[in-house]
Amino acid sequence: MNLKNITLEEFLKHKTLYYDKIDYSYIKKASDILYNHVKLPFIIHIVGTNGKGSTGRFLAHYLFKNDYKVLHYSSPHIKKFNERIWLNGFDVDDETLQKAHKFLQNIYDEELLEKLTYFEYTTLLSFFISKDCDYLVIEAGLGGEFDATNVVKNDLSLITTIGLDHISFLGDTIEKIARTKMRSVDKKMIIGYQEFNEVYQTALKVKKELKTEFNKDIEILKVENFNIDYNFTFASYLKRNLSLVLKALEELNLPINLEIFNSTPLFGRCQKINNNLFIDVGHNPLAAKVLLKEFENKKINLIYNSYADKDYKEVLTILKPIIKSIYIIDLEDKRVVEKSKLIEVIKDLEIDLKQNFEIKKDEEYLAFGSFLVVEKILEIVGYENS
Repeated sequence: MNLKNITLEEFLKHKTLYYDKIDYSYIKKASDILYNHVKLPFIIHIVGTNGKGSTGRFLAHYLFKNDYKVLHYSSPHIKKFNERIWLNGFDVDDETLQKAHKFLQNIYDEELLEKLTYFEYTTLLSFFISKDCDYLVIEAGLGGEFDATNVVKNDLSLITTIGLDHISFLGDTIEKIARTKMRSVDKKMIIGYQEFNEVYQTALKVKKELKTEFNKDIEILKVENFNIDYNFTFASYLKRNLSLVLKALEELNLPINLEIFNSTPLFGRCQKINNNLFIDVGHNPLAAKVLLKEFENKKINLIYNSYADKDYKEVLTILKPIIKSIYIIDLEDKRVVEKSKLIEVIKDLEIDLKQNFEIKKDEEYLAFGSFLVVEKILEIVGYENS
């Protein structure tokens, strides 16, 4: 298929969303070509296991409300691709995307266009669109050091909560995962809330490694206070991520007005979309722990499904104290766990499994488990994000 002179939608349909190994050479070559045409703004790179999306949106929203031009790049999206590139307060429009796509088609040859993955190409789109901004806030995909977002030199790195996830790519211990993520740091890292003490110790080791290998003398800062005494409208667990943002704003020498954060659009982060339905795009044990705390002393009906490579048994074990009953929402995706295996875990945990899905007015529901779960439930209830 000729990848020149086709629309972005057609182009991305040709690209695979998932891959078994990472080849960093193509995104590196493509970014070097792009740098000859555009100059990127101040770059804030966000890496971690949980909380990257909300941390980035809190920060980008605050910068925008303080009259800075800012682009926030995140992934994946829930309903529409445009959600991945949030430009000056709004999801990027189709016209801006097509112009960026046309530019990249013109500077890359057919072979490079073929080799670039879905995520790599969309990362390059965000780089180009950010050329007129003051800040570029970029969220790593599943890694750090060899993530597509790390082809740019970041000015500030924010480290969100790190846990065990994507172990086939990143390693099977907290230290290995933290090390891979933190080796993306170029100048300064701020470490946010952590469940594991190994994270900070790993940061000290990475600092020595980067000094020896690349003569990088990085600075390590740590958020010490996660208790923000303010009445926010969003889920209380998000204060942990906000604490990291406040430390970043301090480093940027910007004044703090906490009220601004109350207007932050946080689509899919423990979001109440009607009187009795919450949605959350989380998918791992760390996310389950914060939801357990958020809904403590309550009983909710869980609308759930999971990718096969996630620890769904641990997730459901954590959430069991707040689950009244569970519905398995059917998803058409080859990565989703076999339904029989999920049912077996539910029965072993003695959680009440409901066969016929319905939302009753006098009960509360939580759709959780992946972006796909949230996307599907929004489709079922006919919700449109404004």
